[in-house]
Amino acid sequence: MKKVYANAAEALDGVLSDGMLIAAGGFGLCGIPELLLDAIKESGVKDLSFASNNAGVDDFGIGILLQTKQVKKMISSYVGENAEFMRQYLSGELELEFNPQGTLAERMRAGGAGIPGFYTKTGVGTVIAEGKEHKDFNGETYILEEGIFADLAIVKAWKADDTGNLVFRKTARNFNVPAATCGKICIAEVEEIVPRGSLDPDSIHLPGIYVHRIIQGDHEKRIEQRTTRKKEEA
Repeated sequence: MKKVYANAAEALDGVLSDGMLIAAGGFGLCGIPELLLDAIKESGVKDLSFASNNAGVDDFGIGILLQTKQVKKMISSYVGENAEFMRQYLSGELELEFNPQGTLAERMRAGGAGIPGFYTKTGVGTVIAEGKEHKDFNGETYILEEGIFADLAIVKAWKADDTGNLVFRKTARNFNVPAATCGKICIAEVEEIVPRGSLDPDSIHLPGIYVHRIIQGDHEKRIEQRTTRKKEEA
C-alpha cells in the first residue's frame, strides 16, 4: 500500500468533501499540520467542522480557514488567541462546541478505540452538561460524552518511515495521537521520512496501521507568545 505522497495537495486528492468532520492535531502553535491546512484552504472545500484543541491564530493553523469562511463549526477547548474566531462566534457566523481539554482528548481517543460514549464528572453542573445524559455511579454524578469519529484526521509528526510509523517531538505529541486514531483516513505531515526499520520500535508513538498517507515538508517554527526582558545595565 502506497503511503508516501509528493505533497499535501496530492495526499488530500480524493479525500476532501464539503461538510466533512476533520480532527486536527496541535496545541497552540505546536504540532499543527500546517501544510495540510494550507492545501485544504487551496482546495476550496467548505462547511467544514473541525475537532481541534484550538484554531491556531488569525494567519496560521485553522485560522487561515476561518478567514476564508470554510469552517462552519469548531469542537474546541481553547479559543483565546484567535480574534477572527471570536468575531465569527460572537456574530453567530460560527458554531462552537466547547469541550474541556481532557474531555476532548478522550472523545478522540474513544473514537479511535471504537467507543461511542463514556461518562465523566468533568463539566457536571456547568453549561458543558446542558442537554447531556446524567448518571450516578457510587453516589457521584457523571455526564455522557460521545466519542469523535472524524471523516479525516490530519496530524504533524517529527519522523515517519514509509509504513506510517510516527515519532513526535516532545510537546508536539499533544493532541496528534488521539486525533490520528479517530479519523477514517489519517494523513500525516512529517519533517523527515526515514528508511524502514531505522525507527526504534519502543520509541514509536503511533503505529503505522493508523496512518494512510504521509508527506514530508518544510515547516515554520513559530513562537506563540514571545516574552522578553530588558537588557540589564552593565
